[in-house]
Amino acid sequence: MAATVKDLRSKAELDEVLKKKGSAVLHFWASWCAASSQMDAVMSHLCTEHPKIDFFRVEAEEVPDITEAYSVSAVPFFVFIKNGAVADKLEGANPADLAQKISHLASADGSQKTSEIEEITTISSLNSAVPANGLEVAKKDPLEERLKGLVASKPVMLFMKGSPDAPRCGFSRKVVEILKDLGVEIGSFDILADENVRQGLKTFSNWPTYPQLYVDGEFIGGCDIVTEMHKSGELKELFTTKGLNIQESIESRLKRLINSSPTMLFMKGTPEAPRCGFSSKVVNALQEEGISFGSFDILSDNEIREGLKKYANWPTYPQLYHKGELIGGCDIILELKANGELKAELA
Repeated sequence: MAATVKDLRSKAELDEVLKKKGSAVLHFWASWCAASSQMDAVMSHLCTEHPKIDFFRVEAEEVPDITEAYSVSAVPFFVFIKNGAVADKLEGANPADLAQKISHLASADGSQKTSEIEEITTISSLNSAVPANGLEVAKKDPLEERLKGLVASKPVMLFMKGSPDAPRCGFSRKVVEILKDLGVEIGSFDILADENVRQGLKTFSNWPTYPQLYVDGEFIGGCDIVTEMHKSGELKELFTTKGLNIQESIESRLKRLINSSPTMLFMKGTPEAPRCGFSSKVVNALQEEGISFGSFDILSDNEIREGLKKYANWPTYPQLYHKGELIGGCDIILELKANGELKAELA
């Protein structure tokens, strides 16, 4: 009959316990772990409630033979033994779970006094401790666990102000528009609805502002980073790499290309090898003025070639854009250059 929690100091002592074919609970603990000390108080209470069960403490780092036998890698850790065999295990400092498992061990029907659970769950919250010698404190932060669950709840998860249908700040709205343009399914959480999540995620992500975008549980960044990745095509590439369904609209593609460089020329061919006289003239005009520019060969993508005509309401090529705005075609560019206005127009 157990009235106190006893210490097991060797494998031989454990073997004697197993030979009895009775019920026993082993508490693996460490002297440096405050949570272990608190669980000792729980064990002391439970051993008086269940006198037919033997309760033992095992100092995990001092009796490695026993620790390794039960694959203990964290403290506190509990092993429940029935008739010489392992019946159950419990990792972490959870008094209510410990009480329930011991009650199941004590009775075939798993019954347990409600008052016992209530009494045990009022024990003061357990303190964290610094890990030592490779063992970790098996205590989980409820908020951190909740944040992990939220982050992993959808492949694309956006923590924002408001909802995708009703964003409540301009930055959140901008990221939602980008994700919708890419055609990905958005999971979201309104951080204005839960102050704990709002403040906790800042620490969890090490990022002080919102919105915050996660993809497959990985933090990507806020509005500025998402916007830059979208402009460069990195965001689409990331989604593709992750196996996410991408259905980017033609309008989104055009916007991204137009804004991929401050000055952007849609032409036939490339600046090094123009494939029409008009494109060649515009390239020469820009180069003579010392204007750097990006370019896109509309002959390489018919969807862009036809789509840009409608988007710009301009039927011919080349087309020159500056900061997202259409400047014009060959005639307008050459006229601006002749008047000495081209460089100023693109400044």
